[in-house]
Amino acid sequence: MELPEETMNDLVRRLRRAEGQVRGVQQMLTDGRDCRDIVTQLSAVTKALEQAGFLLVAAGLTWCVSDPERAAAQGYAIEDVQKMFMKLA
Repeated sequence: MELPEETMNDLVRRLRRAEGQVRGVQQMLTDGRDCRDIVTQLSAVTKALEQAGFLLVAAGLTWCVSDPERAAAQGYAIEDVQKMFMKLA
């Protein structure tokens, strides 16, 4: 699957942010922070990862629609990308 450089950069930025949030949650646990605060941060991490996944699938779907023959030849028939979307839903 070919993704625009801008999309790749956005995905990497989102994943790095989520990585930082996970490290923050680990620190919160170590520091003995309130459970409610930790759950709030875990929810934020989950949402960030979901958004990155949806961005990736949306970009893949756009690629498949714009060049379906090439996408299918590379193993990304539109049905396959739809299945990826359903895994995130």
